[in-house]
Amino acid sequence: MGEVNNVKPFTENVLRSNVDGYGFERGQNFDHIVYDDFMSQYLSVLARRSARWREIVGRKSRIQRSAKVKRFCRKGIPSEHRSAVWMSVSGAEERMKKRPHLYRNLLNGQHDEHLIETINLDVHRTFPDNIYFTAADDPSGLRRPLYNVLLAVATNNDKTGYCQGMNFIAGMLLVVLRNEEKAFWLMDTLINVILPDFYSPDMIGARTEQEVFGEIVKWKCPEVYKHLMKLDVSWQLIGAKWFLCIYADVMPVETVLRIWDCLFFEGPKILLRVAVTLIMQTKDKILASRDFTEAVGFLQRIVSEKEIVNCHIFMKNCFTLPGSFPDRKIENWRKVCQRRIASDP
Repeated sequence: MGEVNNVKPFTENVLRSNVDGYGFERGQNFDHIVYDDFMSQYLSVLARRSARWREIVGRKSRIQRSAKVKRFCRKGIPSEHRSAVWMSVSGAEERMKKRPHLYRNLLNGQHDEHLIETINLDVHRTFPDNIYFTAADDPSGLRRPLYNVLLAVATNNDKTGYCQGMNFIAGMLLVVLRNEEKAFWLMDTLINVILPDFYSPDMIGARTEQEVFGEIVKWKCPEVYKHLMKLDVSWQLIGAKWFLCIYADVMPVETVLRIWDCLFFEGPKILLRVAVTLIMQTKDKILASRDFTEAVGFLQRIVSEKEIVNCHIFMKNCFTLPGSFPDRKIENWRKVCQRRIASDP
């Protein structure tokens, strides 16, 4: 139990031209020209990053958090090192070592029938465009590992339980890590350490972060803020899906993984940086929207604009375009926004 042995590393998984290296099928509207142009440049970047990361990872059982590792995470973690780096810098590895039998015990224990039914429904809805999640009986598939991870996570966090959106996060973790137990521990660390209260019954953490997102747009891009407020577009409407699935079900996979490279080291502030960058680099198009429907429609599409495909340039923009994000300012906004949400009837 734990290792998903039949799923090969992504570099070996390209079965046909309309399926990417992670098993996601490319639709009829997939722009091969834009993607091939990006990859022709990005492959050399990956090669350089891989050589640099080998110096850090080496044979170490634990990667020490440092300014250098933070910088390297922002520039991207090569696929062959992602599992080890994510587990180490997030603290999930240490948590797993302290309770080595927890995952197996959670799966072998008693489970609520309603929980089982709910998870089974969402397992069938997870990444319908990914070849590893489409066939229920495929031995190389990820449906059963996904069910196991979600069941263990929900059982271990009875106050949180199971929340929609978790399936996409766990699914992406399995695609990358190919190990049930590690996917469980990264999910558990996300819920309890990195994104506390994001997936609580009232989702106070996620709702707060969406309101903080609005405050940052007001600060960094006031004309867009005023325009969207005039059209009565709420930040909860814009950012709910982005934040709850941590961009996993809305952005190109390579871009999602680059965001997660930073998330596991830096925490939720990267989610705000990404959201604000999406707004700032499409500012003129947002300001051109004439009504609520047009604005919401465009905002739902910006996560798949061609500028997002080039994850390397997009991530550079996330750390340059919005400028500074002082921790104290962000934390003060979180307190104010949480009080505001808590006082709403």
